[in-house]
Amino acid sequence: MPLVKGGLIVADEFTHLADGADIPPSGAVLVPAERFISDADAILKRGDKTGVIWPNNRDIDGLVPHLGKLAAVALVFPIFRDGRAYSQARLLRERHQYKGELRATGQVLRDQFMFMLRAGFDSFEVKKESDAKAFAEASHRFSVFYQPTGDGRVTAFHRRLMRMPEGARS
Repeated sequence: MPLVKGGLIVADEFTHLADGADIPPSGAVLVPAERFISDADAILKRGDKTGVIWPNNRDIDGLVPHLGKLAAVALVFPIFRDGRAYSQARLLRERHQYKGELRATGQVLRDQFMFMLRAGFDSFEVKKESDAKAFAEASHRFSVFYQPTGDGRVTAFHRRLMRMPEGARS
């Protein structure tokens, strides 16, 4: 499955673990939420990067105590009409200041890419190579936005405000 990260199509360094699979002693892994919560301390003691696949029907409060130790959080879009992962992404980025990789997985569609990017996602698992190319191109298409969101970009208003002379800002 192609992965778009930082506007580029990249190899996925994480191995997705199935529910019953053994956790390897080394290598970056994405662990299902149930498995992670049941044994978070032992899983996080591994020396390598650990991430979690978090379903959108699960409250992120259970994830918050571990955020500082997680290299990635993959939020699931089970169907394209279900946008709860957008809310989870914004909460992770804005309220909980999560700085690690925030990945969109599941039904990740071209026409929703910019919304996902603005919500704070910075990597995207897509189904088709052609979608991956479209995502990579779209990430560079817009440089200025009006609405403040979870991706940390300065809005058009704030850019304008920063360019104004000090006395003209009031």
